[in-house]
This record gives sequence, structure tokens and C-alpha cells, in this order.
Amino acid sequence: MSFGIYLVGFAFVIGGAAWGLSVAGVPSLYIVIACVIMFGVGILTGVSKTRQRDHS
Repeated sequence: MSFGIYLVGFAFVIGGAAWGLSVAGVPSLYIVIACVIMFGVGILTGVSKTRQRDHS
């Protein structure tokens, strides 16, 4: 559940960054590339922060 909440929050961050880049006049190809990279980083960070630790 916390992973989903983390991804929703990160989606808001990605959307804000995309909107800001669009307003700044950055070409849409670069905006898409930046969003894909940020989405990948968000998945990796979300998995590492919400993963349950193995009990030994």
C-alpha cells in the first residue's frame, strides 16, 4: 500500500516538472525523456524504501 502512495506522490512531482519544463519552452522530446528517467528513478526508490526486510 505504501508503494502505491509513494508512486502517486512521485507522479505529482513528475507532472509538476513536466509542466515547468513545458512553460520554460523545453522541446517535448526532452520532456518525455526526462519524465521516463524520473519514473524509473521513482520506481527504484519506491521499491527500496517500501521493501520488507528479510528476517534471518
